[in-house]
Amino acid sequence: MKLPNILKEIGEVADKEGINAFVVGGFVRDLLLGVDDKDIDIVVEANAIDFAEKFNVGAYCNTPLHATHGGFKTATIDIGGYKIDFVTARKEHYKKPAALPQIEPATIREDLFRRDFTVNSIAISLNKNSFAEIVDFYNGQKDLKDKKIRVMHDKSFIDDPTRIFRAIKFKHRLGFDVEPYTQKLIKEAVAIGMIAKLKNQRIKKEIDLILKEPNALKIISELRGYGIGEM
Repeated sequence: MKLPNILKEIGEVADKEGINAFVVGGFVRDLLLGVDDKDIDIVVEANAIDFAEKFNVGAYCNTPLHATHGGFKTATIDIGGYKIDFVTARKEHYKKPAALPQIEPATIREDLFRRDFTVNSIAISLNKNSFAEIVDFYNGQKDLKDKKIRVMHDKSFIDDPTRIFRAIKFKHRLGFDVEPYTQKLIKEAVAIGMIAKLKNQRIKKEIDLILKEPNALKIISELRGYGIGEM
């Protein structure tokens, strides 16, 4: 099944259920950059597990939901060579720095604001009356054009210090620059010991992902330049 058909069928289910559905995040970033991406994130303003089950019947795909997360209301389907994650639109609250977030249902605007960088905060509508319209509340398209990695808000690296690893990873993967204010926030977060507040398994996960990157050594070298030397 070709991707445009998959996305249109997701939109059809959303229209039938009376909810809004969007493709979001890294897939949209890569699409706008002309880069192929087989991982697709779908955000719905509803319970994503229920939505995935309704999509996953009859003429749509009828394949097993091979992964679900009840707490975060997410589900995953493999279809047509694509891995599709269905995610409930949500906003996040951090009880303390570097902790995993508490979540609650939200609008697409709130969901996009919780993301790491502006270039990852762009969505595309899948509903029939707005199909393929770009949703860009936070100027992600401008930063794509300018080749800038820009954090979403001042506390982003305090809430989730793993975003520091991802900022440098995306810089080298995309050939972008980390814009100066975001660099400043990274340095401040490292200086006050935010990396040390992360659980070891979360650091290991980020390092494992970095080691899969073509520019892994450059990424690690730059992280060390910021004072992250536990690698």
